[in-house]
Amino acid sequence: MGLREEKVMDELRKQWKNLWQERLDDKIRAESIATSDYSLLFLEKGTIISATKDYKSVNLREIIDQHQISNPDRFIPPDPKIGGLTKFIKRNFSNKSSQKQNQRNYDDIKPNKKQCQRKKGGRGWLNK
Repeated sequence: MGLREEKVMDELRKQWKNLWQERLDDKIRAESIATSDYSLLFLEKGTIISATKDYKSVNLREIIDQHQISNPDRFIPPDPKIGGLTKFIKRNFSNKSSQKQNQRNYDDIKPNKKQCQRKKGGRGWLNK
């Protein structure tokens, strides 16, 4: 069962990649159209796959659910809004004290007591 799911997922990934690489972008109508049939993705040639207004785009997770693959999360990376492995590591395993040392504390910086002479007597860069 696991081997069959992996083969199906490999084919799904290939077709998904081809779908988005070979799509036809209609700039007048602001939509993307499938250029060929994708049987595993349940899409036919000419199907609108993305548009700008009031359109539900094609979702890989829904397609995987239709194929009844168990544990689809191991095949699909997390949503970018949630964040991936790098964000998880930064949040949970980074050294908090080193982050505090890298941040500057502007309250501790003493202003220069002596004011420098103003250029051109404070008139700016005008040639008067």
